[in-house]
Amino acid sequence: MAHLEWSDALNLDLPLMDGTHREFVYLLAVVAQADDAHLQPAWQALVEHTEQHFGQEDAWMASTRFASGNCHSMQHRVVLQVMREGAVRAAQGDLQVLRVMASELALWFPQHAQSMDAALALHLRRVGFDPATGVVHAPQALPGELIHGCGGATCSDAGDESTADDADDARQAAVA
Repeated sequence: MAHLEWSDALNLDLPLMDGTHREFVYLLAVVAQADDAHLQPAWQALVEHTEQHFGQEDAWMASTRFASGNCHSMQHRVVLQVMREGAVRAAQGDLQVLRVMASELALWFPQHAQSMDAALALHLRRVGFDPATGVVHAPQALPGELIHGCGGATCSDAGDESTADDADDARQAAVA
């Protein structure tokens, strides 16, 4: 089972984002270490944190001209849907699905943070965005057009026409 610990490699030099990421890593560790009796409440705490975490990043993207359909936001939606479906399956008695999902999240999160979140953090610093207040201090640095990719080199505008079917396919593969 993969395990994730906070490291400097996950630090993006954006204190509010880094704090949220530290909490995610901590809550994921709580899930990984939970016995069967405490697994579902630990998972629920992780899901609730992740809803707020992703919602916060999605709001930052919206405030700084990332398009609502970009691949970063799409990945947030898919991961959250899979996590919620894991909670449903656990409520039906399949606790192992949460253990597998926690292990997969421990593998997924560093890649997400070091690519998509790193690109977002760089973008936010470029436009002088204050995550605490929502103020853009360098509006002249905002892109003229909406950013439709993830804002980094790992994806591009071309081919970023993800559909609900694509998200559903990814979700189904993750819970299978």
